Amino acid sequence: MAVPAPSLDPETILADPNFRTRAAWEEVVAPARVFLENVTARLAAQVDEFEPEIASYARYALVNQGKQLRPTLVALAGGTCGTLTDEHVTLAVVIEMIHLATLVHDDIMDGASIRRGRSTLARHCGSDVAVLVGDCLFAHALKLAAGFSTPEICRAVALSTHVVCTGEILQTHRRRRWNLGREEYFKVLEMKTAELFALACELGGRLAGGTETERGALRRYGLTLGTAYQIYDDCVDLYGAEDDAGKSLGTDLAKGKLTLPLLAFFERAEPEERARMIGLLEQWDPAFFDAVRGMLEPIDARGESCRVIAGFADDARAALGILRDTPERQALSALATFLEQQTSALGG
Repeated sequence: MAVPAPSLDPETILADPNFRTRAAWEEVVAPARVFLENVTARLAAQVDEFEPEIASYARYALVNQGKQLRPTLVALAGGTCGTLTDEHVTLAVVIEMIHLATLVHDDIMDGASIRRGRSTLARHCGSDVAVLVGDCLFAHALKLAAGFSTPEICRAVALSTHVVCTGEILQTHRRRRWNLGREEYFKVLEMKTAELFALACELGGRLAGGTETERGALRRYGLTLGTAYQIYDDCVDLYGAEDDAGKSLGTDLAKGKLTLPLLAFFERAEPEERARMIGLLEQWDPAFFDAVRGMLEPIDARGESCRVIAGFADDARAALGILRDTPERQALSALATFLEQQTSALGG
């Protein structure tokens, strides 16, 4: 299932500074490329399962899939334990549909207007319709999961969906709690984001015949990598460029979400600076964005975030230690390194 990595033409790299990132990503996912093409086709086919009147909304939500991180993890995790089957494709579709449903709902709650370089579904068809389309995606994913030969797969998918939604609620309850500690912050990230990473890795290994030890290692890898990824995504909201990120930035600040850069600030800043920051956040206006970033610089909030992500990346790579040395395991390790590099490049 592996395909050759793309050639790195120096002239192309020099002409397009983003090419290096795309080439590095293509090299990481090379062992899963054919698999991802099958997932894309299967996802597109799901549109036919919806009522004709809402099929266009489902298509809008499903066709813009980004880097397909979770399906990639299904394929790579499965490849470390055995052979991929059609059930792996179905699993990847189920997990990706759940993820896309959470994005639809997130964009409604955040009031975001851009997602992956185009209008969010809520902006495209209105929040009332979008929230119901998100519900339909959840329900359809669980219907697909119920078709597996063992009910344990559907139970695991349903449990993870419950954990993700619970994490979203906890995060909502913690808005504007500027004294939140790191342990609680990481717990929410693990629930709302890392859980689907862990599910993709664990079930990918299970469907390929992985042992309990292998599945446990893959789950630990997924939880650790997923937590690091959400920290990175939080940093994008502060340090990214909207054209590169392909989504609305500053939404975390507008909604009062405490992300790691802000958490590091509140841990280190003097009382007067803390009070000033809280004043800006409580009376938020997009015009305050540069002032907030300026206040984060003296305490090196971006550098601290990079160090934390590097620590999680180290733990993710360590979790892979018991697995066989396969191209897929090497790709999982490279994925953690890629995330480190992407974080370091933010705001640079």
